[in-house]
Amino acid sequence: MAENPLIHDTDAGIERLLEIMRRLRDPDTGCPWDIEQDFATIAPYTIEEAYEVADAIERQAWDELKGELGDLLFQSVFHAQMAEEAGHFTFQDVVRTMADKMVARHPHVFGDESRDKSAEQQTRDWEAIKAAERAGKEQKGALDGVAANLPALLRAYKLQKRAARVGFDWPHAGHVLDKIAEEAAELAEARESMDADALEDEFGDLLFVIVNLGRHLGVEPEAALRRTNAKFTRRFNKIEERLAERGKTPEQSTLEEMDALWDEVKAEEHRANGKLPPLKAASDA
Repeated sequence: MAENPLIHDTDAGIERLLEIMRRLRDPDTGCPWDIEQDFATIAPYTIEEAYEVADAIERQAWDELKGELGDLLFQSVFHAQMAEEAGHFTFQDVVRTMADKMVARHPHVFGDESRDKSAEQQTRDWEAIKAAERAGKEQKGALDGVAANLPALLRAYKLQKRAARVGFDWPHAGHVLDKIAEEAAELAEARESMDADALEDEFGDLLFVIVNLGRHLGVEPEAALRRTNAKFTRRFNKIEERLAERGKTPEQSTLEEMDALWDEVKAEEHRANGKLPPLKAASDA
């Protein structure tokens, strides 16, 4: 098979990437691994790449972000190539659909509607347009269209937002706090019974209500938990470093020693962030 010069044209842009994908999937000359894949086997990689984009942003690793965005783009190209082979649609159809959607959802930018409105009003308009789109797809229920394979916390958040739009919501965060106390008590009761199904059920209820509290407070649960995961990782790494300075590993330490180091690291971070006054120097004491 003659080599397409487009593959080696570093200035060719998206057309080069599309050609590379076509070659990888060529049944005669392509890569055996790429040829064997289907939508179901590639989907987990797509999810993983999206999280790696989020991770690079969280760490402000801008050099890495370029590569991670490329990896995510390649996932779209991979799915579109498989769809074209099956006769479903092409990559250009994907681009056209997205462009049409953005134009339709921004009449205040691309149409004759005024841009002179608040972000809240624009959000309401966006949701109204999306509701009309769902109606066109014959999605009748308020919760229709919330993807089942979303991460559980994110899906809970989106389900609750959808339910709130039709009035199924607590009016104040205080009501949610009361519900958290109720669910925590039910979890404690389930713990007494040691019934695995009951424990999982009640634990899920508690998580669901905590997600609802985040929504009322304007906090996205996935973002909040990612932030806390990063904080825990950062602090625990520092505990390991300080134990190593003492010639120890965590396994060779005690919980009390690690707790003391945790408090030390936490206090240092708070001082660095201005949440605690700086320590006085010995000469100032």
